[in-house]
Amino acid sequence: MLRNALESAVREEIIARNVAKLVRVPAPRYKINRGLTAQQAKATLRAAERHRLHALYVLALFLGLRRGELLGLRWQDVDLDRAKLEVVQTLQRVGGSLRLVPPKTDDSARTVPLPPVCVDALHEHRKRQFAERSEAWPDWEDHVLVFPSRRGTPIEPDNLRRSWSEIRERAGLGPTRFHDLRHTCVTLLLDLGTPPHVVQEIVGHSGIEVTMTIYAHVSLDEKRKALRKLGKALN
Repeated sequence: MLRNALESAVREEIIARNVAKLVRVPAPRYKINRGLTAQQAKATLRAAERHRLHALYVLALFLGLRRGELLGLRWQDVDLDRAKLEVVQTLQRVGGSLRLVPPKTDDSARTVPLPPVCVDALHEHRKRQFAERSEAWPDWEDHVLVFPSRRGTPIEPDNLRRSWSEIRERAGLGPTRFHDLRHTCVTLLLDLGTPPHVVQEIVGHSGIEVTMTIYAHVSLDEKRKALRKLGKALN
């Protein structure tokens, strides 16, 4: 907003140049080695298999959706027949209350295709949710959310940590963050040879440099493979 105002002042010749352009915003820093291996990802899916939010963890790992995007997802944003979903809002705590707000950037609003494993998980989840709604009636509050509480209300984002702690312990992952599932999706897709710009669009990164920065920081196994190949070549 300040930069726009300064640019306007330059155009009107009120000031000689836009000093805001001199400001250099540091690139985001990511903790090193914060992704799961393929085996750990499989263990996570097994650990979440019977959990009521099993489908949420499937989408987190396969699509790299953010926590707020998952909790703000509505059934009207999901098309199981055409195997796709729309990310159009996110659930955030704003001013002390939970609110559904637009995605964090223009790139975050996106259409994501659903692989068969995600479609199957969502079909099962919808059946489970219908049973929960019947059991909770007439106390069910329908917000048409895909991943609500047992009463239909939005889930407090911080409360998802309890669920994740349980699954993380069952999978034997140690102190892994829920957000690391998103990093895992990025890393595994790139390991499989997916073009970086495709990965960027799937997970909704603001720029391809973010995608590659995360990959460079977490793909320790790929670095080991490369150095082993170099060792063989030089021996």
